[in-house]
Order: sequence, then C-alpha cells, then structure tokens
Amino acid sequence: MSGSRSVDIDADALSKLVSSIFVQHGLSESAANQVARGLVDADAEGLHSHGVMLLEMYVERLRAGSVLTKSRAEIVSDRLGALVLDAGNALGHLTGDQAMEICVERAKKFGVAAVAVRHGFHFGTARRFAVAAAEQDCIGIAMCNTRPLMPAPGGAERVVGNNPLAIAIPTDGDIPIALDMATSEAAMGKIRMAAKSGEQIPKTWAVSSDGSPTTDPQEAIAGMLLPMAGPKGFGLSFVIDLMCGLLSGGAFGKNVQPLYGDPAVPYDCSHFFMAIDISAFVSPAIFRALSAEAAKAIRQGAKAPGIERIYTPGEPEWQRRAHSKDRITLNEDVVRSLEKLAQDAGIDVSVLNQNQASGG
Repeated sequence: MSGSRSVDIDADALSKLVSSIFVQHGLSESAANQVARGLVDADAEGLHSHGVMLLEMYVERLRAGSVLTKSRAEIVSDRLGALVLDAGNALGHLTGDQAMEICVERAKKFGVAAVAVRHGFHFGTARRFAVAAAEQDCIGIAMCNTRPLMPAPGGAERVVGNNPLAIAIPTDGDIPIALDMATSEAAMGKIRMAAKSGEQIPKTWAVSSDGSPTTDPQEAIAGMLLPMAGPKGFGLSFVIDLMCGLLSGGAFGKNVQPLYGDPAVPYDCSHFFMAIDISAFVSPAIFRALSAEAAKAIRQGAKAPGIERIYTPGEPEWQRRAHSKDRITLNEDVVRSLEKLAQDAGIDVSVLNQNQASGG
C-alpha cells in the first residue's frame, strides 16, 4: 500500500471482506452480510462518514461487549400500529431494518404504523430505512438521537445531539425522493473524515470548546457542532431527541453515550420509525406519478447564474451511486484500518491491493 493515497475496489468484494470480518467477531453470516452491505452502500452514495470507515469502531465495540452479536430486537410492547422494541445493543442496521419491516407490514393493515426502539446502536444512514418503505408505496420516516453535540442558541454547553431525520416519498422513475439530514450544519462523521484526511472544515460547521469558530477538525471534535439554521435546527433536533427517547422509554439527552467513547460502555441511543401506506389515502399510482412530476418540475426549473443542475432531495446520493459503477474508492487511512482488522481476523486482504488509485 505504500505510495498510494486511495484504493478503488469492487463493491461486492469490499462487502464480502467486511462481512467476513463481522463473522469472525461473532455475527451470523446473514447478519454480517446485511450490515456490510449497509456500510458499503453508504460509501457508494458518497456518504463515507457512514461507510466502512465505521468498521474499526464497530469491531472495537463488539470486542469490548458494548455491542452484541444478536440480530433481532425484542418486541416489548405491541399495540397493533404502535410498537416498542428493545434492541439490546445490537448493531443498528439490523434492528433498524427489523423496525421498518414491521412498520411497513403494520401500515399495510392499519394505514399508519410507528416503531420506537430503545437501547439502540448506530444504524448508518437514516435514508436506507426511509427509502425501503418508499419502495413499498409507503412514506418512510426514520430518526435517531445521539449524544449531545450542539449548544442551544446562546448556550455554551452541549445539550442536544445533531439528531438525523430521513423522509422518503414514493415516486415513479429511478431517482428517489429522500430527504436525509443531520440537524447540525455538518455531521460529526464528516468532521472525523476531515481529521483523518488532514483537511480543514468550513468555519460554519463547529466551534471550539470555548465557543469560538474553528476550521480545525480536531478542535471541532473536542468542541461543539453548530445547528443548521440556528434556532430552527436546534428546535428540530430537540423534538427528535424527545420523540425517540420518550416514546421508546429509552435514553435521550445526556444519557446517550459518546459513539467514540469507552467501547465497553453501550452507546444506548433511541430510534423512531414510521410508515404511512399511500393506498390508505389515495391511489399509489396517482401519488407516484404526481410526486415524480413535482420532482421533475424542480429539476427542470430556472437556474441561477453559474448553476448547471438543480437536485431534488436524495438525487445526489442516487447519482453518485449510479456513477460509481459498483466501485468504491477508499482513502488510505480507511484501507489501512481494513487491512489490520482483516489480518487480525486471519482474513486474506489481497483484494485491497488490487486496482490502486492515485486520487485523494
């Protein structure tokens, strides 16, 4: 690997490698494949902060026991269209998929269904769950709380997380309509990626521990993220925190632990999922056609000077995945991490030495 700055690798080969590492740490083959695919899909969509760079932290927590190898959450309350699951500190991709599958199944019966999840773990991109519902003619909603990372407007301490929210709308055509956002100006994962790459961050992303603006990702990690749109972003994050934590009977606010903290201490976040069956309200075919027409009108709308293309929510991720041609480009630090994890598990890493790229 010496001399290379990045590696271009086949997505399936990368997924198999990641899955093999998970299997060596106690996951079933099917569960390992499921989580590996979720991580690799995030990389394919250009969301590298939610991709295979997380594997090192996931494995560290599996080794330390704060993440368990179980693949299913326990249903602790079932009131037809409203359920509560206890994830039991299992990997969030697994329990998130389970929760949204239940949402869609119950929404098809009752029109709307919601599942709150306690004792959860990081679930990757929120969009994957929302889009899964949209593909079955349901509006999909997914949200999660995190440990406090942002101050209240005018505050000087972390009081609320940059809690993500995703909403996907059924539509015709290949391009999904999928809003997926953290409520901070930028996700902490992006700042960690900048730190790994030795890059600076925009000064609107975060402040240092004393509240001063910073472009240093290390200072930002030790400091506080800034909410998007000031008090609006803060308010949205606050209500997501309460919806996830209070409805599930799980952790919220300062009781959610640092994701990159003591690997032996459970992260203990809370999730909330919802599915709304289109057919309970209108014809799905008409709904999809009209949503596609609305999206097309936005994409083909008048452009400001210097703008070549207007995107709808979820389109950039779709486009990056389409252009990736099932190839994933990983930076050198992530590749080295994968090499070490694989070697420690006795797994062949030769696939990482193929098709090296010189890009950054």
